Amino acid sequence: MSAASQRWAVARLGTAQTLAWASSYYLPAMLAAPMARDLGLATPTVFAAFSVALIVSALLGPFAGRAIDRHGGRPVLVCTNLLFAASLAGMALAQGPVGLFAAWVLMGVAMGSGLYEAAFATLVRLYGQGARGAITGITLIAGFASTVGWPLSAWMETQWGWRGACAGWAALHLLVGVPLNGWLPRIAPEKNAPATPEASPQASKAPQATTESPAPNHALRTTVLLSFVFAVTWFTSTAMAAHLPRLLQASGTSLQAAVALAALVGPAQVAARLLEFGFLRRLHPLLSAQLAAAAHPVGAALLMVAGGPAAAVFTVLHGAGNGILTIAKGTLPLVLFGPAGYGARQGLMMVPARVAQAFAPVLFGMLLDGTGAAALWLTTLLGLAALAALWLLRPVARN
Repeated sequence: MSAASQRWAVARLGTAQTLAWASSYYLPAMLAAPMARDLGLATPTVFAAFSVALIVSALLGPFAGRAIDRHGGRPVLVCTNLLFAASLAGMALAQGPVGLFAAWVLMGVAMGSGLYEAAFATLVRLYGQGARGAITGITLIAGFASTVGWPLSAWMETQWGWRGACAGWAALHLLVGVPLNGWLPRIAPEKNAPATPEASPQASKAPQATTESPAPNHALRTTVLLSFVFAVTWFTSTAMAAHLPRLLQASGTSLQAAVALAALVGPAQVAARLLEFGFLRRLHPLLSAQLAAAAHPVGAALLMVAGGPAAAVFTVLHGAGNGILTIAKGTLPLVLFGPAGYGARQGLMMVPARVAQAFAPVLFGMLLDGTGAAALWLTTLLGLAALAALWLLRPVARN
């Protein structure tokens, strides 16, 4: 497949992922409060429905990955656009908690088969070991999902109300998402794709993927360590997404400064992904992930020692580390195991991460309420544990 064809596939898939993230993961931040007011519910109830969706997505991930391994990403992702549209239409029509929760459960099915994990599996199915650059490319584009999604949700809610906003997102999936994913390259189905494949012995021609797959006796160990790293990093990422302004306030910054500083996370993520696309792509993805995993603990230590004056440094380091770790979730399973059965394996490894993500806002919020800025000790220790797990992977990756 030509380089130009790959670039167009990345552009289409990245744009479709921007739409998917903006209309699901980033939807409650703008619409949860008006939803709750109109339906006579407490706002936390809407976020509880969102957490249910995340748990459902965790359970669906391995099945979606297996389907992509067998049939390619095009049919799966087009179906997820229809599911996203149906769930958003269900929210627009909800008249109470039962309808709302049912719509979010359907949203969980769409998220479990239509967000980054599915996109990464699609690229690996298309390009094999050469998918690292493509994975980085779609995260560069979809890194602007909150930048696009939050203002657009707010504008639609102002113009048409929250029900109209949900209907608007549903229409975008039908009019924009379906064609974008429908234009992805076709792939011949694999008739004998194994459900739990052995590690692939293939090695990439690219410098970053010259390591061999783990020996069979190391495969379980590698899977457990990666699953732990992904769970820890998604817990921290989601906790910071939900509570970063309040955490910065607890560390000594004003509300206005905290909101302004929190806005640095998005640009820091994109800048780090550009660095990954340029300089860091020459390094093994495991080394990139180790550097990224160290960023949050280093920034947190500075914030806990210096307080408010270090808030900007902490925010930038957290955002940069999170940006590269998002890519690592796609590249590390590819490099350590190879492309065979990538979708099913990655979907399985992301189950703990999705569950951790579902509970992160509540657990970290309770800790922040009780201990203030000292709550940062939790994510600092978790980040150091993830860094240790990545270092333990070094002997496996070099077999």
